[in-house]
Amino acid sequence: MSLRAGVYVVPTDTWYIERTVWLIAGFVLLASTGLALAVNPLFIFGVVATGLISINVSLTGFCPVGNVLQLFGFQAMLGASAHGRGNLYFMQTDRWYLERRIYLAVGFNISVASVLFLEVSRWFSLFTIFVGGAMVWFAATGFCVMANMLYWIGSEPRLNPEALPSGRCADCAKAEVCVSHPRATGEPSLLTIR
Repeated sequence: MSLRAGVYVVPTDTWYIERTVWLIAGFVLLASTGLALAVNPLFIFGVVATGLISINVSLTGFCPVGNVLQLFGFQAMLGASAHGRGNLYFMQTDRWYLERRIYLAVGFNISVASVLFLEVSRWFSLFTIFVGGAMVWFAATGFCVMANMLYWIGSEPRLNPEALPSGRCADCAKAEVCVSHPRATGEPSLLTIR
């Protein structure tokens, strides 16, 4: 198996729903872990809740934080069309693209680390601190170590318009930024980011 070259970096020109969710989740992980270490170990359940919500988002597309952000006017870049779902935010779940895999992997890993924190050793808090910091860094810079590892082994992203083919749907709120309308041949063409 040959590895893909390049670096995966998500757009950071605006605070869209998914990017803001990563920022909030990162701060929740850092705060919950800090409180679990300094005040009461049961605060680690804030990390568990974040992990379970992340797993739920990857499997069903429903994100409670994303829905609150949508109410405040944030736009989605990975949002599914709202057919039959009211005005609720759901992340696209049509296939296992890179960003969806991140939600599943992060949710599973921090949930397991939280249980190990409670049952084995407080040293497992180092993992949740690392993940929380990485999520804040991801939201701030667009770069994520785990996302790049998935990208290098072949996972197709939807938030990286430089990658071919773009997995972003034509009816996505940001489609005009990276994917033009299909040509007569049916092939999408990429536009430069504005």
